[in-house]
Amino acid sequence: MRSLADWLEYQQRQHVRSIDLGLGRVGEVARRLGSLPLPCPVVLVAGTNGKGSTVAHAAAQARAAGLVTGTFTSPHLVRYNERIAIDGRSVGDDELVAAFERIEAARGEVPLTFFEYNTLAAFEVFARRRPALAVVEVGLGGRLDATNLLDADVAVISSIGLDHTDWLGPTLEHIGAEKAGILRAGRAAILGASEMPRSVHAAIESVGADARWPGRDFAVSRAVDGQGRWDFAGRHWRFVGLPPPALPGEIQYHNAAAALAALEALAASRPALLASLDAGTVAAGLRAVRLPGRFQVLPGPPEWILDVAHNEPAAVVLADNLRARPSRGRTLAIAGILGDKDVAAIGRVLGPCIDEWILCGLQGPRGLSAQALRERLAPVGDSAALVPDVGAACALARARAGEADRVVVLGSFHTVGPALEWLGL
Repeated sequence: MRSLADWLEYQQRQHVRSIDLGLGRVGEVARRLGSLPLPCPVVLVAGTNGKGSTVAHAAAQARAAGLVTGTFTSPHLVRYNERIAIDGRSVGDDELVAAFERIEAARGEVPLTFFEYNTLAAFEVFARRRPALAVVEVGLGGRLDATNLLDADVAVISSIGLDHTDWLGPTLEHIGAEKAGILRAGRAAILGASEMPRSVHAAIESVGADARWPGRDFAVSRAVDGQGRWDFAGRHWRFVGLPPPALPGEIQYHNAAAALAALEALAASRPALLASLDAGTVAAGLRAVRLPGRFQVLPGPPEWILDVAHNEPAAVVLADNLRARPSRGRTLAIAGILGDKDVAAIGRVLGPCIDEWILCGLQGPRGLSAQALRERLAPVGDSAALVPDVGAACALARARAGEADRVVVLGSFHTVGPALEWLGL
């Protein structure tokens, strides 16, 4: 019998391309498995940035209201098992292996990508565990992503930015159209930002989705008490004096509000599902939400901040968060970034916030060596230290950082995950 590690290695070889968007092949295997439709309502979250945080907020709120909640997210930071969780706990190796065995028996000669195996395994786990709610993160884009086999009760588009242009198209209009492919007729569509490409507006009108916009259908009002308290006002729900989200950064108020708007929309069609959600449970959910690698602060000395920011919009948010949390000393950055990202844009945004760069190589077909990364980060990377991998970068940063300094690890899940392992987390 294959171990989980054996299965993951095997899956990497079952398709000639690591990414092959489309619903035909994976849909055929899902049909053979019979795991769809899921036996629970679904919130499906797409977006360039903020989708993982929105999933975390929605799941935390649902759990605080007493719902057993299933989540599917990607990629993972440290362990593959993180991707599929029931009630906040990652599923075990045996459960994943059993799901993969059923998928393998059903697929026959149909080639599947690594992510398609992963998505089908999530469907299999949810079909058997029967959570009260599934909150699912889209992998890439939306329209042709394997998760779009789900007819979501509520769809969320957290943000639209330039990323994955090789697969989604060269402009925000192209990308918006792809992400809006998760919308369904007559069902709620939660928009995480008030400004969206015209293609998103067009898709809402064409499909006939029930669009809910920030500032019109739900809103965040910040208190001026200096304690971070805030109010949420939706179409029907209103919660006053909420505590700040446990996830740091100003953007998390808006991600939390989008998650609440999604649950509000779900409650409108299934009132019994969230009947116990009130101001107290919302506050508990805000305090309980966790998501490693998103401006994750580890106290020092020196202080470590880990953020998977891997595109220009995410770098802007990271820069804002760094400025809002000034350091008494220097800021050292450990950066490892994949080759299909706009490295120069990330450097331009973060350059003013960084005193010293340590650049590390990332393995794999999309990885960049430290030298190649420095060339793309010029001029901010001209004086950067170059090291072969994340572990070496962490060791060098610890040696160079003083007690008043801070170390920021950024650029990719493939950078932050190994850094968390190196730190023993």
